[in-house]
Amino acid sequence: MNITNNLVTLGGVVVGLAILTTTLIRWVFQEKKRPAALAPFLLALAYGMLLILSAGGILGAAADIALWGANGLGDLTLVWGVGGGTQNVTRAAQMALTNGGHAVVILLTVALLALWKFAGKVPNGKLAAGILCGICLGLSGAVAGAAAVPLASGANLLGLGLTAVL
Repeated sequence: MNITNNLVTLGGVVVGLAILTTTLIRWVFQEKKRPAALAPFLLALAYGMLLILSAGGILGAAADIALWGANGLGDLTLVWGVGGGTQNVTRAAQMALTNGGHAVVILLTVALLALWKFAGKVPNGKLAAGILCGICLGLSGAVAGAAAVPLASGANLLGLGLTAVL
């Protein structure tokens, strides 16, 4: 089952950057720049970026639906909110995850679910916001999506250890 369309609009990027901006301002003023307070959001952001690079399946489809919604909301905001326009801002060449990279995404899914369930001090909204932010920014052709390329390469490299035959 592969229903991902791998398309991000300027509106989707605006939604992702709005989430990132809000999180950073909150981190600076309410959480007093403590690195530990930002770490769950950054982990979730990286996970969202890898999730939108997934080839499909249930997780890839869920990420695509989230991106579709963010694109729509952001496009409406640009057009009706400020009288602007929107466009496709997807990277020309996508970074593909290998089978090992996909295995890393599954392991990160388990880690985030465990963090969600067992780390009582981590607000669930911070993880959800980070995942959505990563989904919105992961395919961007601008600076916002530049982190997805080395991130995907790292996941593929980690996954190589899982797929290597002895």
